Amino acid sequence: MSTDAFEKTSWNWQLSQLQKQVGEWLEYQFSQFQSALPQWPQEWAISPWLGKLLNVLFWFSLGLLLVWVIWRLWREFGPYVYSWLSRGGNHTRSKSQINSSELSIASLLARSQELYHQGNYREACRYLYLAILQRLHDAGVVPHKPSRTDGEYLQLLSSSVMSIQPYETLITIHEQLCFSDAEILPENYEQCQQAYREIFPE
Repeated sequence: MSTDAFEKTSWNWQLSQLQKQVGEWLEYQFSQFQSALPQWPQEWAISPWLGKLLNVLFWFSLGLLLVWVIWRLWREFGPYVYSWLSRGGNHTRSKSQINSSELSIASLLARSQELYHQGNYREACRYLYLAILQRLHDAGVVPHKPSRTDGEYLQLLSSSVMSIQPYETLITIHEQLCFSDAEILPENYEQCQQAYREIFPE
């Protein structure tokens, strides 16, 4: 067997070498730090049980800090994660979840009415929401952007429209149907329709 058949190096070996070098460097730095510390008198020595207690308290505090940081990050970025996940699943979850730019406003509204009469209030509300987005896009108020969240739509609308309340109603119901299993009732659809009429009185 020729020597060319053997591997000269591999990722696993390089990674283990790197870990070894980092470990040796940390050990060296720690020993230098320890030698630089003054020698404490024997009566100042910490008893072993107190040392263990302090060690446990340190790791517990570090764990609490880590949990708190993760919780804060989740509160800040959770809606974006949900939005991203719902967008990823929207393509396969239902044929009725469509790209609003492919349909006219009239067909979106007609589909919404049809779904309402079939008792599918969840999808009926969704189509009203899509009709609103399409009208805002067509009017140049808020152009479509696939990555835009409901919160971002509200933020943009608050600076460009007089009354934000109907938009808040529609977006709140849209968030309920996207991010919760709450039942969407006929009253919810009627609220969406009322909000649509307030925004675009015919």
